[in-house]
Amino acid sequence: MRFSEVCVINGCDDHLSHAVQTRSARATVGFHEKPIRPIPIDDLTDILVAAIDGRMPRETVAVVGAEQLLLSKAVRRVASVLGRRVVVVPWPVWAQFALAQVTEWTMKVPLVAKAQVRMLAEGVTDVAPPAASVPDDLRPRRMFTAERIRESLPEAGGFGWKDLRVSR
Repeated sequence: MRFSEVCVINGCDDHLSHAVQTRSARATVGFHEKPIRPIPIDDLTDILVAAIDGRMPRETVAVVGAEQLLLSKAVRRVASVLGRRVVVVPWPVWAQFALAQVTEWTMKVPLVAKAQVRMLAEGVTDVAPPAASVPDDLRPRRMFTAERIRESLPEAGGFGWKDLRVSR
């Protein structure tokens, strides 16, 4: 099984929660946000298990989350669950690429990667053809709800010195 276009917000709550706890301001990718379709890891795991079990051998399948929303809305949901206020400001794509380059150079797990910026700038709701849909019983149905976010939150804390490549 190959994935031609997968938009996985794997650990989205994790990464966003640390970002929201670090600073109360978040930036959009571009002045006109494109929608995303986050996929809870449980939904992706179901699809991967089905592929391993031979239900979709040698297939390219389209996998998108059940809910379409803007990244700013996802950020606000995570912040709400954390009891934090967050301000989302428009930011040009070129500035996000610059930030991504700096964080890729300096952080063990970058705050944002250039590939993420590219995906978010282009929008990640439509699949690239030719890709069949996953079988109906495997189609992602879990929503990016406060309850699901709360269940998957990591230990509280923002990004800090320990996240930099120069730390031990």
